[in-house]
Amino acid sequence: MLQAPSLAVRRHPLRPLAAAAVAIAVLAGCAGSPQTPAAAGARTQTPAAAKPQWQRVHLGTGAGYDFPVYANHRLDGDLSRIREVVFVQHGLQRNGDDYYAAGAALLKASGRNPDEVLLVAPNFPGTPDQGKGFDGMPQWSVQGWMSGENAVNAPFAVSSLQVLDDLLALVTDKSRLPGVTRVTVAGHSGGAQIVHRYAVLNHVDERIRARGIDLRYVVANPSSYLYFTPVRPAGPDGKSFAPYDKAVCPDYDKYRYGMHDIVPYARGADGLTLYRRYAARQVTYLAGTEDNDPNHRVLDKACGAEAEGPTRLQRARGYLRYERYLASPGVILRHQAYEVVGVGHDQARMFGSQCGARAVFGMTESANPDGAACRAPQL
Repeated sequence: MLQAPSLAVRRHPLRPLAAAAVAIAVLAGCAGSPQTPAAAGARTQTPAAAKPQWQRVHLGTGAGYDFPVYANHRLDGDLSRIREVVFVQHGLQRNGDDYYAAGAALLKASGRNPDEVLLVAPNFPGTPDQGKGFDGMPQWSVQGWMSGENAVNAPFAVSSLQVLDDLLALVTDKSRLPGVTRVTVAGHSGGAQIVHRYAVLNHVDERIRARGIDLRYVVANPSSYLYFTPVRPAGPDGKSFAPYDKAVCPDYDKYRYGMHDIVPYARGADGLTLYRRYAARQVTYLAGTEDNDPNHRVLDKACGAEAEGPTRLQRARGYLRYERYLASPGVILRHQAYEVVGVGHDQARMFGSQCGARAVFGMTESANPDGAACRAPQL
């Protein structure tokens, strides 16, 4: 339910901000990556040696819950000048600080007025994060937050997808952000998995857009996608579709790859109904042409993921074909897709590419001459 949450923001110090180039290099927090300590965080106008801070925001209705985010403005301050909101979602390392730092660097490079852009990096606390200051907050299993599962610690039973609902409610509250006309939710790798599933499953998109706010999603190099029916890419070229062999993978169509045993947030959803709704939502897919290693160390190798293709690039191409395969007369796909030429599983180069920087930060190609080139998907 899309309701404006109450706000109780407190600031917490972490260790000093890393150099911008280093922050960009560790942006992704890819699924399967080893954990790293919390590093650089929120924007500050104090000297470089000052400690960056994250904000504890109170979300939800009723008793609600606290949740940590990095942002370039105080979320309990005056946000009346904000015109656009950009979310950048971390991956499995839950390193929202690094995502925030790299996003801030790209925002600066875009030439946009930072007083009019709210940059937010949500940080989902995981069960390994004890002692990192996330006390009294929901915690998720290491991969559960990517799928939309509920927090595992009492008394919280909130889905990570509901958290995104509540964050969107916060930034689209016209009483506090009257000027917001565009919201972008972007993720790479593990972050792209939750962004993609959120774009499919949430129930707030149409209501937000009906209020004159342009809501967009950017999905870059995820390890897997959510299929609406039991078919998967088939044939030697992956250009046909058929049910997958259950002898090879009995559970290939279970959530988070298919519709069976879906998370409580989306319980009762019908696959084709979801597809038709999703087709009308504004989604941009980005796939690196060199993200083509079937043995990549952080590639999802579960059989449900393997049913979608052997590499991230092939899974992306297969899913784009699948969207068109499902389209019936009258269905209009409002999705865009680009392949980023010469780039592998590299979040900084993906979001810094010509199509990536345009999708996330509205950055024109002329303002980004060094960004990697993009092309239409090779389907």
